[in-house]
Amino acid sequence: MDILVVLEDKNGNIHRMSQEAITGAQQIGSEFNLSVGILAMGSNAAALSEQAAQYDVEEVLTLENEHLNHYTADGYGAAVAQVVTNENPKYVFFGYTYQVRDYVPRVSAKLKRPFLNDAVSYSTEGGNPVFSKQVLNAKLVTALQPSDGGPILISFQSAAFSSENIQSGSANARTISVDIDAAVIKTVTEDPFQEEAGGVDLSSAELIVSIGRGIGKEENIPLAQELAKVMGAELASSRPVVDSGWLTPHHQIGSSGQTVAPKLYLALGISGAIQHVVGMKGSKNIVVVNKDPDAPLFELADYGVVGDVLEIIPKLTEALK
Repeated sequence: MDILVVLEDKNGNIHRMSQEAITGAQQIGSEFNLSVGILAMGSNAAALSEQAAQYDVEEVLTLENEHLNHYTADGYGAAVAQVVTNENPKYVFFGYTYQVRDYVPRVSAKLKRPFLNDAVSYSTEGGNPVFSKQVLNAKLVTALQPSDGGPILISFQSAAFSSENIQSGSANARTISVDIDAAVIKTVTEDPFQEEAGGVDLSSAELIVSIGRGIGKEENIPLAQELAKVMGAELASSRPVVDSGWLTPHHQIGSSGQTVAPKLYLALGISGAIQHVVGMKGSKNIVVVNKDPDAPLFELADYGVVGDVLEIIPKLTEALK
């Protein structure tokens, strides 16, 4: 295979970021005539493999090993390095998750191959794909292209591709194995990361209510929290709210925070600085409420309301109730 997509397990299902990586692999594979394979591993490898076999790819690799039943950067790093060596793909794709940030640099070091993390798009040059990455706090975009035949490890930023565009099909499955020495596993991994106790990772949230400087003061935040609760949404914010100490950094969306792609992004009192936009521009539907009719975020909005959020939030909450 030419492109290998490494899946991440999300409670027995394929992680949304992995689905986006599969979509990217399908698009790039189709455009450049490259074959696509998928690697499912871990305690739920069989279930993930069964799901992946429903996609339009050439092959699904199923890897089960006792040292992969619980995630560790050492175990996953050793396993993926062996699979890449054995299968020799030109590209290895990942979704850019916390887990990928943890173990893929180890794969890169073991293989002595480059890791292009957080790519946002690709283009064509000389009949080959060129991958783009934001640098200098998203002020510039740099284009990167492999200088040899690979493999090159690439992770994609959330919303670089839409999982809604994934192509269904039927793929062959193949069981593979690796040799992992228990002695190489020297780390102990705690429970999967959660943004806050009882909460969820904002990058996987389907509905987000996000507040900005227009909320006025910390005492007004419960208004937005109540609206989010009624909607069944997660609460997020722009950087000024976090910098003011009104919400913890886990809530921040943007180039120095989280990147999200929910089905609905409700922006309340957010002007739309470029640093914030890069973190939410992949949202499927964007609704903006701001009293400034010239707020830059209106340019991205599917629906916009010019008005005072402190008047609109309580009325919207009551209407939804």
